[in-house]
Amino acid sequence: MKKTLLTMVAIATVAFQVHAQQDTLKKVKKDTVARSLPSPLNSPPFPSSEWDGSPLIGASSETPNYPLQKLLGLTKGRFKIYGWIDAGGNISSSKHSNAPESYDLVPNGVVLDQAIIKLERLPNTVQTDHFDYGFLFTNIFGTDYRYTTSKGYFSDQLLKHNNKYGYDPAEIYGMLYFPKVADGMVLKIGRFISPADIEAQWAPDNYLYSHSLMFTVDPYTFTGALAIIKLGAHWQLQVGAHAGNDMAPWSNSASLNGLLMARWVSNDNNNSLYGGINSLGAGKSKNDHDNLQMVVGTWGHRFNKTLHMMTEVYYMWQKDALVGGTVIDGPPKDFFTGVGAGSMIPGSAKAVGAVNYFQIQLGDKDYISVRNGYLNDPQGNRTGYATKYSDHTIGFVHHFNSLVMVRPEIRYERAYADGVTPYDNGLKKDQYTAAMDLIVRF
Repeated sequence: MKKTLLTMVAIATVAFQVHAQQDTLKKVKKDTVARSLPSPLNSPPFPSSEWDGSPLIGASSETPNYPLQKLLGLTKGRFKIYGWIDAGGNISSSKHSNAPESYDLVPNGVVLDQAIIKLERLPNTVQTDHFDYGFLFTNIFGTDYRYTTSKGYFSDQLLKHNNKYGYDPAEIYGMLYFPKVADGMVLKIGRFISPADIEAQWAPDNYLYSHSLMFTVDPYTFTGALAIIKLGAHWQLQVGAHAGNDMAPWSNSASLNGLLMARWVSNDNNNSLYGGINSLGAGKSKNDHDNLQMVVGTWGHRFNKTLHMMTEVYYMWQKDALVGGTVIDGPPKDFFTGVGAGSMIPGSAKAVGAVNYFQIQLGDKDYISVRNGYLNDPQGNRTGYATKYSDHTIGFVHHFNSLVMVRPEIRYERAYADGVTPYDNGLKKDQYTAAMDLIVRF
């Protein structure tokens, strides 16, 4: 544990040395375009200037030119290449594994969470006079690959081998922009992040380092087609079809699912509602893989320029489900021993999740985030243990400049059912962690 603590201190020291360099932190333009409302949040320091439900058609969203882009001399045009390194560590009351906590799985150690390379071209949806196109290809290497892994995309690393580190092409999709459909429509085709979540797969897009338990067990990516349709300044509609949560259409577990979501913002942009059905189909687990059906909603509320909160609630279900969900057949490892198929759950397996984030902006580079989460897994389909959970986290985020940030946090979580001990590989009822990560963009 002493070695872990010293390593975490070293990470912080590197970050503070970077602070001595010239600060290039720049504000995202607050007012987007005439046909979009003014952005409600300050980014930085917050991960995004908009409420949940991107892409926001009609808003300028071009990625800045980061160091790799400049090094390659590709500063002209709409093509972007960039990424980041995210390394983190924790001190935990658990000795073997932090599961079911995610993105902070290995206790009392330091890991490479994410090494990301993104290649993208975003369509220009500000203009309304011509067709445009785009694409996004996101590559991840690190311990976090196990959460984004989708059956059929190099998934043997996890599903057959239970590897600690791995690679995943987590986003691969094209975008077609049709300005004359309603007030603009973007059609995504390929593998994309599943809507709707306050939390995100990518480190810089999150309020905190760790994730809520309810986010841990819901869908991560879909492969299919998704149409995002702008209906005036206040509404966006999403209609799509996909092969089921976290599986490719060519996998032997795939099943056709429909998606229908809507996003609304108030005239003053102080409130946002985003939700609907992100998966509706046969709803049967197949060939050792989940096929989650999900109704989800998020609410964002801005109290003033420095205070805002985000709340999410979902209900999930599926038939023929297994205790523990999707099967990992690889050998058990100390950091994750939940391998092999669990017993079948008769009837329909259900889960309910809720989370609230409360943010306090302290300055142009800093904020505090308080998160309280709840998960009810009554049949053990999502976590392997039939119980209710709560998780509680307080974190501080500091941007040293436009390239470097740190996110220390403290967290407590527990299970409530009598005699149920999900933590530390089935040994404990609750868990304390103190964690921190360092994100460096390039």
